[in-house]
Amino acid sequence: QGGQLTAAALASAPANVQKQMLGEKLFPAISRYQPELAGKITGMMLEMDNSELLILLESEQQLRVKVDEAMRVLSGTRP
Repeated sequence: QGGQLTAAALASAPANVQKQMLGEKLFPAISRYQPELAGKITGMMLEMDNSELLILLESEQQLRVKVDEAMRVLSGTRP
């Protein structure tokens, strides 16, 4: 199917499916920046509010900022 994930499409899905839908869109977007850690970063981001995640999917710049933030958190947890 592909294409843009809209707030309406998301709202019409059951709550347990919404995160999965967001994850399926976020993962490839995050993979462009951090292919090795895309799964982990996607998981971290899915803890955010759905409305915030929709904004990230619409704004490459905001997504990039969040990916960089996640990388800082991850690098801080490494010994």
